[in-house]
Amino acid sequence: MKMMNCKDATQLMSERYERTLSLRERLSLKVHTAMCAGCSNYGQHLDVLRKATARLREGNMGSER
Repeated sequence: MKMMNCKDATQLMSERYERTLSLRERLSLKVHTAMCAGCSNYGQHLDVLRKATARLREGNMGSER
């Protein structure tokens, strides 16, 4: 199996919020982020941003009622 590069890893990190990744994609991403601190950090930032925007969306919907 070919080693995933950072460009491919960050692309998959974004895509995982839009679709279900295949087993091969998930495993490759997991191996890459275990070895690459930059991509691991990027993935954590994406998760924080996604959760923050979800909370904002929920807050805005609550105030519209």
